[in-house]
Amino acid sequence: MQFIEASGARIPAIGLGTWELRGRACGRLVEQAIKFGYRHIDTAQMYDNEREVGEGLRASGIDRNDVFVTTKIWTTHFAPNDLERSVKESLKRLRVAQIDLVLLHWPNPRIPLAETLGALANVKRLGMARHIGVSNFTVALIEQAVALSPEPLVCNQVEYHPYLNQAKVLEACQRHDMAVVAYSPVAKGRIKSDETLRRIGTAYGKTAAQICLRWLVQQNVAAIPRTARIERLPENIDIFDFALTDSEMAQISAMGSAKGRLTDFGFAPKWD
Repeated sequence: MQFIEASGARIPAIGLGTWELRGRACGRLVEQAIKFGYRHIDTAQMYDNEREVGEGLRASGIDRNDVFVTTKIWTTHFAPNDLERSVKESLKRLRVAQIDLVLLHWPNPRIPLAETLGALANVKRLGMARHIGVSNFTVALIEQAVALSPEPLVCNQVEYHPYLNQAKVLEACQRHDMAVVAYSPVAKGRIKSDETLRRIGTAYGKTAAQICLRWLVQQNVAAIPRTARIERLPENIDIFDFALTDSEMAQISAMGSAKGRLTDFGFAPKWD
């Protein structure tokens, strides 16, 4: 497994996203993913599956310290006292002593960022989180957050796939020694029938999804593909035995635009 290193954190390059996974199926998928070699599991308070993620983690039989677990704080818990309490609840649901990475799930302009980041830093100082970071932050918000945070921010988790150009966010994160973690890295399955990705994949005996994930990892970006199918798990992690050429990387990057975004809400920030 390859790692993305940033501000003291070592984030496994491929992880399992668990959005929309629920109940026993979620626990079983997490357990199987870890058995297949995944060492990075991503959840969130909003996903309502932290308990099942924790159950899968324990059922895998792998040492807790060998698996990098991320959770994200929902925006209604950004006031300092709420934030600390909500992370304690996440720890209880996951049944772990410490979460490897705790992120702010989305920006919340209604609560001063300085207050929220102060509380997030405190969560780290109290030992509840090993590392802290943000998610869905634009370049302007990254600049603000880095300036305001009393502790290093190690990551910005954003939507990123070949159809969405994230060059500006990527550059801002690199400038501040922050990792980029890509959610929806296979564009919610839309890349499966992409001609360019399939053509490149044929040369390596790889699927369009594997080419897509490899393209991200070669940019030093971690990816957390979500799947509900156990048979997909080995495929998504089997991307470390080949490398794309500069020309292939450029061809895939050329597919991106600012209009390729799939996850957008009324409360989202003004995107770059």
